Amino acid sequence: MKTLMRPLQWLYCVYALLLFVIIMFAAIPFVVVASFFGKIKGGNFVYKVCRAWGYLWYFFIGVRHKTIYDAPHNSASQYVFVANHISYMDIPPILMAITQPVRVLAKYELAKVPVFGFIYRSATVLVDRRDAERRAKSIEEMRYFLSKHVSIFIFPEGTFNETGAPLKDFYDGAFRIAIETETNIKPLLFIDTVERLSYKNIFSLTPGPSRVVFMNEVSVKGMTMEDLPALKQKVHEIMTAGLRRYRKYHLQTEEV
Repeated sequence: MKTLMRPLQWLYCVYALLLFVIIMFAAIPFVVVASFFGKIKGGNFVYKVCRAWGYLWYFFIGVRHKTIYDAPHNSASQYVFVANHISYMDIPPILMAITQPVRVLAKYELAKVPVFGFIYRSATVLVDRRDAERRAKSIEEMRYFLSKHVSIFIFPEGTFNETGAPLKDFYDGAFRIAIETETNIKPLLFIDTVERLSYKNIFSLTPGPSRVVFMNEVSVKGMTMEDLPALKQKVHEIMTAGLRRYRKYHLQTEEV
């Protein structure tokens, strides 16, 4: 049966990729216009364009986005958003779930992709961890956006979690900037993205649910850099517990 289904799987993936590209080209004129309105207004509009792109793409490929509020969420507040990172499909849920202005800390390499890179640069904060100067520039850019009441989104694991555990260890960056700018942390959980598209194979895309869970915000009020390890550990524990509740495979994996 798997052998018979494989050609259909490939056809579905090719269809989804072509549709992604077609919608991307349709979005380009709006992004070009937005680029004349600066980093804040223009960037916020680009995010709205990308959100519409994501919803349209999901509709035609049969992926169903759902936002779950495990705790109340204030869409008028500003946060440092953090989430688990397990799939290339982790990006669309950011656009659909987070309705307030936000910028994603994103890998510098993808900005080099033709056409897509132009949209990518317009709507993200680029980071190149191999270059100290660019890394410092990305930190200053995040501080700038936070000063303009634009939230920041960071994957604290840095790269895909391929360990089989709920989460990898976290880097300090998200927690450092949260403390420095006194911006509370809002953890999110991406529950189904690895089922929609495995990080191991770009031809593993499947239709189905894509749930995003909003966890309770973590206050950084009164914290200093001495509190960073405890803050990082607290957020890690909150997200791990949430993933264990929503994704039972983690428990099964760890028990084997």
